[in-house]
This record gives sequence, structure tokens and C-alpha cells, in this order.
Amino acid sequence: MTTEHITIIGGGLAGCEAAWQAAERGVAVNLYDMKPHRYSPAHEMEDLAELVCSNSFRSDQLGSAVGLLKEEMRRLGSLLMQVAVETAVPAGKALAVDRVRFAAEVSSRIAAHPLISVLRQEVDEIPCGSSPTILATGPLTSEKLTADLMKLTGQENLAFYDAIAPIISASSLNMDIIYRKSRWDDGPGEYLNCPMTKEEYYNFIKLLGEADTVPLKSFEDPKYFEGCLPIEVMLARGEETLLFGPMKPVGLPDPRTGQEFFAVVQLRAENLEETSYNMVGFQTKLTYGAQKVVFQAIPGLENAEFLRLGSVHRNTFVCAPELLLPTLQMKKRPDLFLAGQLAGVEGYVESIAMGLLAGINAARLAGGQTLVVPPHETAHGALIRHLTETVPKRFQPSNVNFGLFPPLAKKMPKKLRGDYRAELGLASLDEWVKSSAIY
Repeated sequence: MTTEHITIIGGGLAGCEAAWQAAERGVAVNLYDMKPHRYSPAHEMEDLAELVCSNSFRSDQLGSAVGLLKEEMRRLGSLLMQVAVETAVPAGKALAVDRVRFAAEVSSRIAAHPLISVLRQEVDEIPCGSSPTILATGPLTSEKLTADLMKLTGQENLAFYDAIAPIISASSLNMDIIYRKSRWDDGPGEYLNCPMTKEEYYNFIKLLGEADTVPLKSFEDPKYFEGCLPIEVMLARGEETLLFGPMKPVGLPDPRTGQEFFAVVQLRAENLEETSYNMVGFQTKLTYGAQKVVFQAIPGLENAEFLRLGSVHRNTFVCAPELLLPTLQMKKRPDLFLAGQLAGVEGYVESIAMGLLAGINAARLAGGQTLVVPPHETAHGALIRHLTETVPKRFQPSNVNFGLFPPLAKKMPKKLRGDYRAELGLASLDEWVKSSAIY
């Protein structure tokens, strides 16, 4: 017996995309979100699909893995990718959004869909019923729901910590020092750059190394994602580590003078009006007081007004190779799908992609159709392969990258590989869509 109804718990990026995909396939959706009755430590807005760590969806170049993933989602009818383009702010070759407009527009379209019911209430237990359920509660899954999930996963349910970067008011920036340029671009670019001499850099890392951090609780074991390390954790690996990370100066000479610098801190616009800026790569768990002292030592930020200071938040995910099928169903409970970061991917775009696939498959399960798995040559398929074919003991969350794709059948120069993979991936996706009757 089939049912034409599914339940989705979590109104973040993955949950909203999953709801849209299912509803567009004629399946009714109950979408649960606990806001505004309760907020996680990292959330502030009532709207669905709130972005908390950054406003960037990263590179929009088709020859990059994440650029390919976004193009695949566009071809699969992604709501969130459409809204991202509509609410984009200048960010060079990246896709970044006005986070307030983005969340408001996603919320509006989800609420207006005739087959989606948004229920503003907290869910403490995973439903057990005849209809499919998608769990998309993200990195800050509540303690009660995590405990219920643990009954299914056992000790494989792991936790590590992400850190959020500060946001600064544009009016408080010293534009006599700061200059506009994107890395390697000939024109002025979309990023603001705070330049540092060698002396200024070493003064900065001295302050950073001596600054107080927010202590973790005694039972907490921080396992940071390598692509989102707090700056103080990076510094602990060596005095020059930051020069190869968020303070890398290469490709950023001052277009006004041609001068190159020992280190550079980049700022990216948070909204179209460019009234606020995100400190790129400056995730941190410094105390609020320490952040003001340390970051105001950066040239151009001496009078910085912080609209949001950095903070640490917990990230919960499962050991996907042990627990998930390639369809994103739980092996022990095929009626239950996991989506987003909870499934073991890292990043906004990857979370949306897993929500998209979970929504498609939950709708197909509800309608009695065969479930589908994207080809490995696609970016979606590469992520699924990582989630389900990695050796469990070696598994850790990952952004999409070409290292997850099958090896190329022929050798070619490195600069051509990205475009070639994109060509293969999109051809494979189009054939899969036709043969699987995705729509």
C-alpha cells in the first residue's frame, strides 16, 4: 500500500529543498521547524533556510566541483539555487547571497506551495508510521532528537564543532587603508582587503595566540572540519599557517599602487547594499571581548563595529557508510531518510543537494516508484559515493571535490580536467534524468 504524504523535520536548507522537490512531484508535505518557539545557539531569524556561518555558496565556475554541483541542481529544478541567484550579492567568481532576503524568499515560496504545510513546532522523537520521513535537522539537532536518533545509530553518531566568522558594519571600515580587489582579477573586484606588513602580521598573531577562547565543556571532544577551522586552531599549527589560509596575500596587490603585502585579510559583502561585511575564513571561538581586541588590530578595522561576533556551534552527523543506503535511506529503517549535514556532508551547497535527492526519493517511495541514485560521474553521485562507499573508520564529512569522483579514463593537463569532468558529469546527469523519469 502506498501513501502520497511525507514528513520532513527541519526547515533549514536541506529540509526546504526536500519539501519543494517532493511537493513538485505531487506529494503532500508536512514540514516541521521549531522556530520561533525555540532557537538553536546559531540561529536568530524566524525564517526558514537561515544561513549562519557564511553567505557564500562558493565558486560558481563550472570547472570546479561545487560549480558543477550547483549546475546539476539547477537542471534538477532546485528551488534554493534559483532563489540564490535572485538574491545574489557581488562576490567575484563565487555565488554569495543576501542572507536575509534569501531566507525570506525561500520561506515565502515554501509557505505558498499548495502541497506544503509548515508546522512551527519542535519534534522530539522520530515519527514511526506508514509514510516516509526525512530527518534534516542539521548540525544543531536538539538533544532529545539526537538521543532518539542514537537509538538507531548507536555510537556511530558523532559530534564535532564549527565556528562562525564575525560580520562588520561597512560604515566602520577605514577605506583609506582597505582596498577593493578579487584575487588575481585585473579589475577592482568584489572583495575588500585589509593589508598587513610583516610587523603587523606578527603583532596580530601574538595577540591571537594570547587571546582567551570560549572553553568547551569537560565532556566535549572537538573534532573540527578541516575546511572550517577556527583561526586560533590554525595558528596553533604554526606561526605562518594563516599565510597559506585566510590571510594568503598572493594575487592581491593594491590596484591603487601595485604594492604587495605580507598578509591580507579579506572581507566579503553580506548584502546587496554592501552595508555589512563578513571576515572571510575568520571562524573563531575567541571570547567576544578578545575578538574585538584582536580583530581591531587588523589595519583598516581599528574602529570596526561588529554586527555579529564569532561563536562556536556543535555539528552532529552520522557514520554514513555504516548507516545509509545510496538512496539516503537508513538501512535499519527504509522509511527514514537523512539529508543535509546530518547525513555526513559539509557545506551549504552539499546540504541542499542531499535535501534535493532525499526529497525526490521520499516522494518516489510515497508513490510506490523505484528509488533512484545519481551516477558516480555527477557531483551528486560523487557525494553519495563518499557517504556510502568510504571505509567507515576513515569516514569524515566532506565538501564536494573532484577527489571524490571516479578516476579519469585518460590523462590530460590539470587545467583542463575540471571542464572535462563537468562535461562528463552533465552528460551523465541528463541521461540519468531521461532514463529514470526523475520529473
